Amino acid sequence: MKLLITGSNGLLGQKIVKRCVKHGIPFVATSKGPNRNPECPESSYFNIDLLQTDAVNQLVIDQKPTAIIHTAALTNVDYCELHPEECHQVNVVSTKVLFDAAKNVQAHFQLLSTDFVFDGKNGPYKEEDAVNPLSIYAQSKADAEHLLLEDPDKSDNWSIVRTIIVYGTGYGLSRSNMILWALEALPKGEVMKLVNDQFRAPTWADDLAYGCVEIVRRNQRGIFHLSGPETRAINEIVEEVGKALELENLNIETISSDTLNQAAKRPPRTGFDLSKARKLLDYHPMDIRETIPLLQQDLIHYR
Repeated sequence: MKLLITGSNGLLGQKIVKRCVKHGIPFVATSKGPNRNPECPESSYFNIDLLQTDAVNQLVIDQKPTAIIHTAALTNVDYCELHPEECHQVNVVSTKVLFDAAKNVQAHFQLLSTDFVFDGKNGPYKEEDAVNPLSIYAQSKADAEHLLLEDPDKSDNWSIVRTIIVYGTGYGLSRSNMILWALEALPKGEVMKLVNDQFRAPTWADDLAYGCVEIVRRNQRGIFHLSGPETRAINEIVEEVGKALELENLNIETISSDTLNQAAKRPPRTGFDLSKARKLLDYHPMDIRETIPLLQQDLIHYR
């Protein structure tokens, strides 16, 4: 087994690299720009633009991966809404470039996708439930999935991993996440304005990395839902962080999504049925309160 990981500078990419290093799995890591992860050997890192078809094809031919895990994406939902063409290029066109390259060398291709492909009317969702994206970002991920699901070559050597609010910490990350925000703001007594009408199941990045690699290791195919085990309102998610920190008075103000005037529409309630992942991958993710001590250790490590 040899993995080619895209988006290796991102949170999930770093966690997959960490898993490969720990378990002695050969890998090649790629991102655009210099390597920001000191745990990723420079000899295993390649700076590459995934929209450069020839360069991608040559890298795949030279490195001969048995699987490509495609984590690189434009994930800022409101930015995507305002920049639809850029979103399409990064999230859809790059997927086609990589999927075609994978097929050329008979490598498994794994696409990271999102709960946002659903409209949020009937969560929690199973893998076979029909998608109905509400935003430009969500549509781009549904379109990327469609490339695999409706492949004219009829390849079945692929997997789609849908996930929900990935959290954790790493080196030089360009974006924070809700759990890290809560860890910093709650002990200070800062006011956190949080919506109470959106429901999600946040995913510990280490658990997600485990699931992604296990799909390849166990030679699984098709769609997998990988998320945290519990679906809660956004304000309740942050309350769980407060409980883990043993804080008694949380300065949380609940608001409606309508008051935020966000550019992109969000599904009100997602969450996943994890039965398939539990059965085929032995996927047993930790809930928020269980991960907080580990996240605190990571924050010290990554400073």
